[in-house]
Amino acid sequence: MKFQSSFVPLALAAVLSACALPQDAAARPRAAASGMVAPQSKGMVAAANPLAVEAGLKVLRAGGTAVDAAVAVQATLGLVEPQSSGLGGGAFLTYYDARTQAVTAYNGRETAPMGATDKWFYGADGKLLDRVTAMLSGRSTGVPGAIAMLSLAQSQHGKLAWKDLFGEAARLADGGFPVPGRMAAAAASRAPQAGAPDAVAYFTKPDGTRVKAGDIMTNPAYAATIRRVAAEGPKALLEGSIAQAIVARVHEGDNPSTLTLADLKAYRPQVKPGLCRPYRVYIVCMPPAPSGGPAVLEALGLLEHTAIADHRNDVEGWYLFSQASRLMYADRDRYMGDPDFVAVPVEGLLDPAYLAQRAKLIGPTADPAALTPGKPRGAGVRAPDRTQEPGGTTHMVIVDRWGNAVSMTTTVESTFGSGRMVGGFFLNNQLTDFSFPPTERDGAPAANAVGPGKRPRSSMAPAIVLDRQHRFVAALGSPGGPSILAYNLKALVGVLDWKLPMQQALALPNMIAGGTFYAAEIDKFSPEVTAGLAAKGVKLSAGFGAEGSGLHGIEVTPQGLRGGADPRREGVARAP
Repeated sequence: MKFQSSFVPLALAAVLSACALPQDAAARPRAAASGMVAPQSKGMVAAANPLAVEAGLKVLRAGGTAVDAAVAVQATLGLVEPQSSGLGGGAFLTYYDARTQAVTAYNGRETAPMGATDKWFYGADGKLLDRVTAMLSGRSTGVPGAIAMLSLAQSQHGKLAWKDLFGEAARLADGGFPVPGRMAAAAASRAPQAGAPDAVAYFTKPDGTRVKAGDIMTNPAYAATIRRVAAEGPKALLEGSIAQAIVARVHEGDNPSTLTLADLKAYRPQVKPGLCRPYRVYIVCMPPAPSGGPAVLEALGLLEHTAIADHRNDVEGWYLFSQASRLMYADRDRYMGDPDFVAVPVEGLLDPAYLAQRAKLIGPTADPAALTPGKPRGAGVRAPDRTQEPGGTTHMVIVDRWGNAVSMTTTVESTFGSGRMVGGFFLNNQLTDFSFPPTERDGAPAANAVGPGKRPRSSMAPAIVLDRQHRFVAALGSPGGPSILAYNLKALVGVLDWKLPMQQALALPNMIAGGTFYAAEIDKFSPEVTAGLAAKGVKLSAGFGAEGSGLHGIEVTPQGLRGGADPRREGVARAP
């Protein structure tokens, strides 16, 4: 890299199948017309960096679909926001097809090598590795899936040629781009990966100083990689010389990986019907497990038994939010994992009878019983989860001129992933999203234990909201590690229950209620709300221990599309 001087057509039956609605859904009240996309609207892109948004808008202007634009946005984010996502990471994508009204979920989560064992994060001395050691080791990297997932989605829902979706990213990588403030701050941070040799070399200027916001930076290696991906598709990363470089890099140093070229070549993204459930007069759709989608849907199912809609941004409203959150996290942390390897009781967790019973634990004051996971139908004996899940993630929402929508959360896991680079991009440290110990002391297995070919549990939960006629209402999502569940839930409550415009819903204070803690942006809550919550046993504390939110969303109004971007980050929502 170089620096310049600083300056700045499915049938309705298929639709219903895709949404997987309970049989009683049709008996519930229907929504009033949500408003269609205005005829003159050419779509909208909401993402975490203006350069990436513009890349997506160029694709929409050229006649591309929402999925086409998502490819361009991801390619550009990997350059200008490498602390959060990139070619070496994974993603979940929820897609709404306006013509068929079907919702489809794409799983581009990374996989563990076939040589991985349940002792993956144990050292030669037989003891568990500490988290930093594990993150910086070759063992932290899973087979990257984001590009393979996007390739599959684009082959099914794109209009433009794949090769024509990477021009903006390549142009910026070759010609230079102004370093965003968040990227510069991450490069100068105390994150262990920022001090790793590859990151230090990448972010150090010829004069020996670290890159700062506004510097013009180039990345010729990334440009070369992007052009290969444009020409060859995911094979450019999963086979050939780049794949060989990935394998070699993760075999270096202490605690090397067993990753092989065969592991990379064998990677396949998954595509399934969206996991959808009714919420009041809406239908909310998420990806299925191992994403965080089932957990957010459970929380909504709990809130449906409350009067939160009558308590807009007041003490009772936030209290109800906090208690549903605690119940959600207790269940999620015990039962969620990769359903291809462990029994995940999703149907039990979302069963109306279970939700009604569980919601009874939301009393007038905080109940210690909310700390205990429930016993949903299909739940086996699982160990308490010890997964540590920091954040290095981003989210985008895109709607095209035809009304198709993408809600996509994409990640390299922690800041700059493992801190190791190949071909101008960072490798993920996604495997540290597994529970390090595979069992509890009594031998009970952890649902999220490491296993060969297994995908780690995720909090990513890209949401799409429909009305009861299966028309698009809104889409949103956030990064934030385990706090994603709370961030997305807050935004959904803000839009659907409190009837706030998207931007106001995203800007609401953040609160993460799990276990015995209530982490919050205290300065954004009024003194009356803080005191009222404390009187009900909810004592807010500053500090998250996780990545802050980066919510993005788009909604339909009678006047057309209306977007929002989290004011805590650098994102924007713009129309072509």
